[in-house]
Amino acid sequence: MSEAWSSLGAEARRLAILRSYPVDRPGIGEQLDRLASLAAKLCDAPIGLVSLVEADRQRFVGRSGLEVEGTPREQAFCDLGRLADDGMIVPDARDDSRFRDNPLVTGDPGIRLYASQPLRSLEGAPLGTLCVIDTRARTDLTHEQIQGLRTLADAVMGLLERWRLDTRSRADAARSKTALHDLEQRFRVMADVMPQMVWSSLASGRSDYFNRLWCDYTGMPAEASYGEGWMQFLHADDLAEVERVWHEAVRTGGTYELEYRLRRADGEYHWMLVRGMPMRDERGEIYRWLGTCTDIHEHKAAAEQHALLTRELSHRIKNIFAVIGGLITLSLRRSPALTELGGDLQQRVLALGRAHDFVRPHSEQSRSALSHNSLFGMLESLLAAYQTAPGERIALQGEDVRIDDRSTTPLALFFHELATNAAKYGALATETGRITIVSTPAEDCVELSWHESGGPPVKPDPAPGFGSQLIEISTTRQLGGTLRQDWHEDGLQVSARIPLQMMAR
Repeated sequence: MSEAWSSLGAEARRLAILRSYPVDRPGIGEQLDRLASLAAKLCDAPIGLVSLVEADRQRFVGRSGLEVEGTPREQAFCDLGRLADDGMIVPDARDDSRFRDNPLVTGDPGIRLYASQPLRSLEGAPLGTLCVIDTRARTDLTHEQIQGLRTLADAVMGLLERWRLDTRSRADAARSKTALHDLEQRFRVMADVMPQMVWSSLASGRSDYFNRLWCDYTGMPAEASYGEGWMQFLHADDLAEVERVWHEAVRTGGTYELEYRLRRADGEYHWMLVRGMPMRDERGEIYRWLGTCTDIHEHKAAAEQHALLTRELSHRIKNIFAVIGGLITLSLRRSPALTELGGDLQQRVLALGRAHDFVRPHSEQSRSALSHNSLFGMLESLLAAYQTAPGERIALQGEDVRIDDRSTTPLALFFHELATNAAKYGALATETGRITIVSTPAEDCVELSWHESGGPPVKPDPAPGFGSQLIEISTTRQLGGTLRQDWHEDGLQVSARIPLQMMAR
C-alpha cells in the first residue's frame, strides 16, 4: 500500500489530505497527548509521539516526554516508519546504517529504541506514525505491546477522522461514518487479542464495554458488568476505596490508577493494576473513559515475600547489635581497666543499632510514624537520650533529606561522636547548652551544620582522639564529603558537605 504513495504526484495528494485534518483546533492536542502517553506507558518508554510528516518537517501533534514540537523532515525516523505497513522497530539506532549519523541519535534526545505504527487516512495515505522512543537500546518489546501500539494507532486515526468529519459536508459525513464504524470494530477486535483486560465507560462513569479477556476472567458475559455491575467482582475490603477513587476521577477528570483484588470465575481473587484515562472532545469535555486491568498477583506476592524476608533479616541484624553490646558488657566486667574505652565502644554499637532499627524495613505494627528514610527521623531516634522531648535541647532545622541503609552507618557515627563530645565537653555538658542541626540541600549536595551554644568555651584538641578520627572517616572517606570544624568561643561549629547521591540511592 505504501508504494502507491511514493510518487511526486501522490506526495502532493497526500499533503492535501494531511491538511484536511483540523489538528490545530483547541482541545485536540490534549487528547492526542493522552494517547501518546498511553503508548509510552504500554511500552515502558519515556517518550510517546503522534507524528505527522509534512512537506519539510515532522510535526508532533501529540507528545509525551518530549518538549519540542517537531524536527526537520530529513531527520525524521517517522518518514520511514509511516511507509512500513506492519510497523517499524529499531532496537538500537546506533547499529542501523539509516540512522546512526542522525543528529537525534548522536545528540538530544539520544534515540536508541524506536518503534512505530503507521497512521493512514481513509484514502490510505501514510500521514505519519504513532511511535515510542527510548534512550536505551531494547529488544524486549513483546508481541502484545506491538499489538497494543497498533490498537492505539487505530484510536488516533479514529479521532482524526472524527474531527475531519466535523469539517466536511453532510454527504462526506455520511460516507465517512462507515469507515469510522470500521475503525471502532477494529479497536474492539484488537482489544480482544490484548493480554490485558480492556474496558470503556461513558463520561458519566457507567461502563459499557469489556473485552473478551474480562469475560473469560470473570466467567460472566460483558452485559453483567455494564453500569456498575463490574463492582460485584471486587473484594469486599477494596470496594469502598475503589468506589471513592473511581467516582473522584469521574468528577474531576483526573487519571484513574489503583490496585485492587478482582474475583476470578473459580472464586479466587487476584491483584490487578487498573489504569483509566479520559478521552475529550474538541471542547475539552470528557466523552469516554478507556482503561485496562493488568494481573499483578504473582508480582505482588513475590514483593510481599521479599519484604518479609528483608524484615526478618533486618530484625536479626538488630539482635546482633544487642548481642555485641552484651558481649562488651561481659568483657568489661572481667577487665575493669578497659571500662572507659569499652563504654565508648558499647555506646557506638548501640548508636548504630538505633540507626539501623530506624531505617530497616518495618511491618505495619512496628513502623514508626516518621518515614524510615528520613534524616531528621533518624536523628530524633539517635539523639533521644540527650533530651526528654524532641527539640528540647537539640533543634533540627532546614529541609529533611532522604537517607538509606548505605548512608545510615557513617551518618550515625558522625552525629553520635559529636553528641558524645558535646555531652562530655560542650553544650550538652551544661543545663543551658543547646545544639542546632541544620540541613541545607543544594543541587548536588547537602550541607549538614552542627552548632553548639550555651556551653563552656571549647578549644581544638592538639592530639585528636579516636572519636575525632571517626568523624573524619565517616564524612570524607565513607560519604565522599568535606568537613570543616570551627572552635568559636560560644561553641563548636561543624559543617559537612555530602554529595546527595551518597545520602540515598
